[in-house]
Amino acid sequence: MVLLALGAATAWAVGDALGLRHSPAAVPREDAVAAPARTPAPVPPLASLVVPDEPRVRKAAGAVADAVVFRGLPRPALVPAASNPPRSAPGTGTARSAAPDLSAVTTLRAGVQATLSGTPESYRLDVRDAELAVQGGDVAGVAAGMYRLADGIRSGAEVLPAADAGRVVIPRLGLRLTDAGSVGREADPAVFAAGDDYGLNTDVVTSAVLPGAPWVDAAAVARIDAQFRQFVDHSVAQGFNGIVVPGFLEYVTFAKVGDGRAVYPPGDPHVDRARAMVAAFGPVFRYAEDMGVRVFLLTDMLAVSPPLEAYLTRTVGGLDTADPRLWAVYQAGLAELFESMPFVDGLMVRVGEGGEVYAGNGWDYSSRLAVTTEASVRAMLRALLNTAGPAGKEIIFRTWTVGVGAVGDLHTNPESYAQVLGGFDDRHLIVSTKYTLGDFYSHLPLNTTLLGGGHRRIVEFQARREFEAFGSLPNDLGPLHRQALRAFLAGNPNVEGVWNWTQDGGPLRAGPMSLYLRAGFWQLYDLNTYAVGRLAWDPNADPAQVTADWAYRTFSGDPATVAAIGQAMALSRQAVTKGLYIGPYADRSVRALGLEPPPMMWIFEWDILTGDSAALDSIYAVTGGRVDEAIEEGAQAVVLARRMRDLVAATDAATWRDAELRGRFTATLDYQVDLFETLSAYRTMVLRHAQWLDTGAPAARDEWRRASAAYHDARDAHRQRYGADLDLPAYNFTAADLGAQRADRDPAMAWAARAMLGSILLVVLLGLYRRGFGAAAARALLLGALRPWRVAALPTPATRADRVLVWLVPAVVLVASRLVLTWFAAPAHLLVTLGGWALFALVVRLVVGRRDPFHLWAVVGGVALLRSVLLLAALAGRGPGGYWFAFWTAPGLRAAYVTVAFAAFCWLFVAVAVVLRDRYGLRRRSAVGLTLAAAGVPLGVLSAVVWAVGLERALTVWNDQLALLPWGLSRILGITVHLGVPVELPAYTAAAGVALAAAGLLLSLGRRRQSA
Repeated sequence: MVLLALGAATAWAVGDALGLRHSPAAVPREDAVAAPARTPAPVPPLASLVVPDEPRVRKAAGAVADAVVFRGLPRPALVPAASNPPRSAPGTGTARSAAPDLSAVTTLRAGVQATLSGTPESYRLDVRDAELAVQGGDVAGVAAGMYRLADGIRSGAEVLPAADAGRVVIPRLGLRLTDAGSVGREADPAVFAAGDDYGLNTDVVTSAVLPGAPWVDAAAVARIDAQFRQFVDHSVAQGFNGIVVPGFLEYVTFAKVGDGRAVYPPGDPHVDRARAMVAAFGPVFRYAEDMGVRVFLLTDMLAVSPPLEAYLTRTVGGLDTADPRLWAVYQAGLAELFESMPFVDGLMVRVGEGGEVYAGNGWDYSSRLAVTTEASVRAMLRALLNTAGPAGKEIIFRTWTVGVGAVGDLHTNPESYAQVLGGFDDRHLIVSTKYTLGDFYSHLPLNTTLLGGGHRRIVEFQARREFEAFGSLPNDLGPLHRQALRAFLAGNPNVEGVWNWTQDGGPLRAGPMSLYLRAGFWQLYDLNTYAVGRLAWDPNADPAQVTADWAYRTFSGDPATVAAIGQAMALSRQAVTKGLYIGPYADRSVRALGLEPPPMMWIFEWDILTGDSAALDSIYAVTGGRVDEAIEEGAQAVVLARRMRDLVAATDAATWRDAELRGRFTATLDYQVDLFETLSAYRTMVLRHAQWLDTGAPAARDEWRRASAAYHDARDAHRQRYGADLDLPAYNFTAADLGAQRADRDPAMAWAARAMLGSILLVVLLGLYRRGFGAAAARALLLGALRPWRVAALPTPATRADRVLVWLVPAVVLVASRLVLTWFAAPAHLLVTLGGWALFALVVRLVVGRRDPFHLWAVVGGVALLRSVLLLAALAGRGPGGYWFAFWTAPGLRAAYVTVAFAAFCWLFVAVAVVLRDRYGLRRRSAVGLTLAAAGVPLGVLSAVVWAVGLERALTVWNDQLALLPWGLSRILGITVHLGVPVELPAYTAAAGVALAAAGLLLSLGRRRQSA
């Protein structure tokens, strides 16, 4: 009764830890349409551009001139303007009822109109006689108006619609940030071909860092400078006014730490390197300020270097992130940064991710997941703001967290947001949050934390969707992004900006070799950046027209071709959301293992088809009775992809400006069709397999077998076609194949379990009802399993055969049952489980000494048989797959099994203590003590082995062989990190094993007693 109660408590704890729960999610509905075919609007015959002699305005005027040439007209002359602003036309300030006549406009005249209402970026366009006037509230407004003109000309749109003539245009959102694009990254074919570099360091300067003086490579700095200027110019033309550049510690010497003790001791290379970095890259990043772009540096917290960490340990006592003394050091560093790089407008901070995977090669700066409590977040922000505020700078705090610590759900839980940041009022604080209730997946609700909070807020968007093939598939997010932006603006007056990721998110060198503006088919996902820039100025802009404008300026001036591209892009979201997601699962909000699994668990970060039972069985369980619908979605995605391909392929090649871009577009759509066919076959296979595990229906098994053959054919074709393609790389099927191989063995393993159960039953029955060979051993094993207190009264068998069979039969069954459990494919699991049994048996055998061990083996072997019979009964249904299916998805069956199995596990120690007392003459205390010692030995030894190997590595090997958790988990995030398992756990359990063995030995002193 006691053991069953302990088993029930264990079952409850396991169920609570797994906790598979799901509920409907409020997924935004996406209704994309294509813009109707449109004849390109005429271009005004501009002959001259009269603009102020100011770098930003000249650059904008160059964009207008380029756009005019792009439309086939002569390049207008650039003429420096006098100091007077352009003349205003009558009625300026309100929209006209009719579009102005631009056919006679030959001059564009631009200038600052200080009395213009709105913000410095506001502008006004109008026509008077033969002049097109561009007025801005500041230089920024003049440049913005001219870039808008350039965009209209280049995209074939009406240059000055009636609604805009004479109207002051004010950007709806004043802060429009981008990441740093692909600056500092190179298209290295060898690295991208490997496809296994999951490093997440986004620093743009790593390639220029040298291991010694002069610390930076001048040629690399020049290359990065050119890339940075290209990116800034492109971003400004698209309507953005801020850039986020990774970096912090690498530019700081901590020379002004106030306690008089140096963070970096004399001669430490960190100091000279930081000074060299500031000298080299300060002028690079200052170009953004010259172009009117605000610059924010980005860092994870806690950012550390070995000397800095040692200093904090000496002076503060460790990394206590709630201690203001720790943050005083970072305050000094931040103040130094603002002095050495005065053009930097602020610091963006993330606390939810970190570790070695984010560190750059060639230096020792890294980060720690240490800011994990409400108190530490508030202490950090207070300290940083106390430095930034007086300097006129800002702190942008990202709410992104991945479930670590008390602030783990800050990103998605309005209550946690209010608890951590509520009442924290500072106008220099900006809070940045992803627009989705989770990461950048589809099938997720809009982030409800953006609907409240009294802080200044900006919304994060991702143009190159990392989880949706890294932007290599057509994926028009304009309608969804507009819907999100309008919802947040309507619900929260504090939303004042966006942060658009053009390149960032996920590993930098896995997936397609596409680098924004520089390599691959980056034009495809440039659509989403272009759309965010337009929507940030005007959230009411028509996404369909934005897509048409993008198609006109990027691919073709032919109305039919632009319309066909628009129709294909209007289908793109349906194709992606059906082809890459399993809808009946993805449309649910799921919790498991204390986490919130994303809606795309069957494809694990980022292109790995997972084969693990935890994900696939849970997906099936959440899908419920909608398996046919889930499978049909895969087929629908293929149909949509083929329709998109046909639309683009049917366009006249002569109408495309660039034959290479047409080739890339059609190749991309061919890839999408092929990929979706492969994914459709795989989803059918895994769902039908799970359906058979659930129901045992012969029809489900037949469907599974047919789908398996189709998957293997499609996989082979996909690999052959795209395995060596750097632009359109094949997906990773390693984990899928591991799972499929084990699934294929399920029927055979089920029959093996049944055969073993029958054999055990036959042996027991023969032993009970007949005399002779093996009978004594069979009776002893039965008593040892169920009534060990009766074993002591058994006579020692006369034949050697019984004394051998009493341990040999349980050993064979024990090994065979565990082989069946592991599909004959997981030696790591066998090493641990069978090693534990062997070490325990060895120790208790030593306790018995020279006395006949028959009765001891009867108990140990009997309990081993009992445990094996219980396991085989669970395997006899549909093999190991059925065993794990029930474990992940059937709480009632799992609870019953864990209760009995745990009780039977503990029963081993009770039974051994009983037989040591009753048969081998030990005192009760000695018998208990030596049993505890025997239990402590395998715990200590096996834990020490795991500790020597490394917990992460050991779990990786174990999981690769059993395919229980996602194969990519250890390679990308780390099993221990993702599940919050302390890496020191084997050391703790080894110590516990040693302590248990020592306590048992102490308890057993004076162990012998007079035999009865």
